[in-house]
Amino acid sequence: MEKDKRALYNEELHRQWRDARSEWDTEARKDIDFYLGNHFTSDESDELSSRNQADIPMDRVSAAIEKFKAVLTSRAPAFTVIPREDSDVQVATLWRSILGYVWEKSDGDWQMKQAIQDYATTGMGYLYAYIDRESDFGRGDVKFTYVDPFRVYASPSSRNRWFSDSDGIILSTILTGEQVVNLYPELGDQVDPTTGETIPGIIKDISGYTYDDEDYPSSQNKNSMSIFTPAEVKDKDYFEVKKYQVLERFYKVKVPYYRVINMQNQEEDILSQEEYSVFYNENKEAFDIQMYTAIEVLQTRVKVCASLGEVVLYENILNTDEYPIIPLPNIWTGTPYPKSDVSRARPMQRLLNKLWSLALSHAQASAGLKLLVPLGSVEDLSQLEKDWANPNAVIEVDSSQGEPHYPAPQPLAGEFYRLIQQSEFYIDFIFGLPEMMHGFAEKAPETVRATERMISLGSERPKSKLRDIEFSINKLGRVLYNLSKGHYTYKKIFRMAQPNNNITEVMANFYTDVSGAVLDLKKDKHVLDQHDIRIEPGSTMPSNKYAELAVYLEAFQMGIVDKYEVLKKNPELFDKEGIMRRTDEKQQMMSQIQGLEEQLKNLQGDLQTAQRESVSDRKRVEVEKFKTRLSEVSSESKADRRVQRSKLENEVKLEVEKLASNLKDVQRDASSAPKA
Repeated sequence: MEKDKRALYNEELHRQWRDARSEWDTEARKDIDFYLGNHFTSDESDELSSRNQADIPMDRVSAAIEKFKAVLTSRAPAFTVIPREDSDVQVATLWRSILGYVWEKSDGDWQMKQAIQDYATTGMGYLYAYIDRESDFGRGDVKFTYVDPFRVYASPSSRNRWFSDSDGIILSTILTGEQVVNLYPELGDQVDPTTGETIPGIIKDISGYTYDDEDYPSSQNKNSMSIFTPAEVKDKDYFEVKKYQVLERFYKVKVPYYRVINMQNQEEDILSQEEYSVFYNENKEAFDIQMYTAIEVLQTRVKVCASLGEVVLYENILNTDEYPIIPLPNIWTGTPYPKSDVSRARPMQRLLNKLWSLALSHAQASAGLKLLVPLGSVEDLSQLEKDWANPNAVIEVDSSQGEPHYPAPQPLAGEFYRLIQQSEFYIDFIFGLPEMMHGFAEKAPETVRATERMISLGSERPKSKLRDIEFSINKLGRVLYNLSKGHYTYKKIFRMAQPNNNITEVMANFYTDVSGAVLDLKKDKHVLDQHDIRIEPGSTMPSNKYAELAVYLEAFQMGIVDKYEVLKKNPELFDKEGIMRRTDEKQQMMSQIQGLEEQLKNLQGDLQTAQRESVSDRKRVEVEKFKTRLSEVSSESKADRRVQRSKLENEVKLEVEKLASNLKDVQRDASSAPKA
C-alpha cells in the first residue's frame, strides 16, 4: 500500500518531537517514581541489601502531592459567564448553563483532578476538548478529558505557555487491533452486500506498521515496591496482540470566510466558503444589482489530520482558533518542557532517605553490638558467633591473649534529628504546604483567630499556582465555547442537575412566533469572539466554612448584610435553595397577612366612618322629626293664639257693642229726662 504523504509527515514530526523530548520524559518519569514511592536505583537498593536494610524510603513527597491535590481541587471550578452589559444577562445565563452541562457530561471534577496530579508530578497536565459523536444518540456532545502528558508532543521551538505559537500539536494513541476497528469500522472486514462475501479490512494491509513501543517512559529506578505503570504492563498480554499508533496532528490554517452585507438594511452575516457558494447561487441576481456585498476575510482555524500507519483516517477543520489540547504547565521554563514541584523536592527527599538510612544503621549497631576479640584467643570464631547469640552460653577464651570487648556506638547528636525535621519542612515548603495544613494540631497557634490567619497566609502559595491553572481553564472554556457554537446548531434542551437536586433547563435554537430564537447558536456559529460575554473559571481553593459563616453571621447581626447574603456565601452548610424558597414563601404569606391587616384596618375605618355617619344620619332624622313636630306645635299654638285672639276680639267687640248700646240707652234716658 502506498503511504500517504500526510501520514508520512505525521510520523516524521512525531519522531523528531519525541527525540527532542526524551530527556524531559526521563526526568518526568523519575518524578512519577518518587510520587509512587520508588526512590532507589538498582545500585542503591543493592547497597542497602548488603547492609541488611530494606529499601523503604521515608516518603514525604507523596503526602505533599496528595495534600496539594486536595487543596487545588477542594471545590469544582465551575465556569462563570459574565455579561459585558445589562442586555447580555440572558445570554450569559444560557451560556453558563451550557458550559455547566458540558462540565457535568464530561465528569469535569475527576478530569480536572487527574490533570492537576500530572501538573504536580510531571510538571505538565493536559485537558483535551473534543466532540463525542456517539453521545445523545448520534447528535453528539461537546466534552473534554484529561490526557496523559507523555501522549502529547509539541514543537521544541514553541515559546508560548499554551503552545499557541507551536507548529502543531500531536496526540499519540496506542490501540489494539480490536480497538482500532471498534473506533473506525471502515478499517475492519467488510461484507459485500451483493455477493455476501467477506472483504478483508485495510487494517490487515498495514500490519507491518504495528507499534511495539509505549508513549509512557520506562523507569530508571529499581521497581522494588511492585509499581505498575503503562511501561511495565505493556508486554503482559498472554497472546500476541498487535498494537497500532494513531497520530492526530493539530495545526493552524487560514480559512476563507465571507461577510455578506445587505445594502438595504445594512445587516451582516458571516458565511463559510460552502455556505457562501450556496447563498451566491441562490441570490446571483441580487449580487449583480449590488443588493448584497461580500467581503472575503481569512480567519485562523485549527485543522486535524489523523493517521494510522500509511493511512489517513480523517482530516477536518475544527470551529476554533485555539488548540483543543490545553496544557497546564507547572514551573514554566519558556519551553514545552516545564519542571514539577517533585523535581525540586527530589534532592531533599534523597537527603531525607540518606538520613533515614543512617538512623536505621545506628539503630542496628545499637541493637547488635560488635564483639572484638584478640587474635588467637578464640579457636573457632563461627562457634563464638553462635554462642554469643545464646544468652545462656559458656564461652571459653584464652585471656592471656587479651580479653574480648565490644565498642559501644556513639549516640547520634540532637542536630541529626533536627536535620531530618528540617528536610521534611523544606519539602513541605517547596510545595507551599506548612505542616499545620496537614492537620498537625501541635503546629497550630493557640487561638482560633491566629490559626485562621495562619491558614490564610499558608494558602497564598497554592493560590498563586491556582491562578496559573485558572488561565488554562479559561482557555478550555473558550475552546468549549467555540466548539459548542459550531456543533450545537440544532434544537436541543440542556438539562443540568444542581447540588440541591433541582433541574436547570435551557433551550437552544428554538424558534417561536412570539419570542423568536431563545438562543440562536446557529446564526453566529462562525463568530468566535466573545462579544457579549466573558468566561471565567471559579475558584477551587478550600475555605473554612465555619469561619466564613461566623463572619457573615456577625455581619448579619450588625445589619450589614441580609440573610440571603449569608446563605449565598455558604451554600454547602445549609439547604440554601430550600431555605430561600421557604423564606420567600414566608415573606409572601407575611406580605399577604400584612395586606389583609391593612385591608382590615381600612374596613374597620370605613365601618367606623359608616357608623358615625349612620349615627349622624339618625340624629339628623330625629332633629328633623323634632323640627317637624316643633313646627306642628308652633303652628298649632299659632292657630290657637289666632283663635283665642279672634275669640278675644269677638268678645271685646261684643262688650264694646254692649257698652255702646248701654251708652246710647243712658244718653237717650238722659235726653228724655226732664230738665231741672
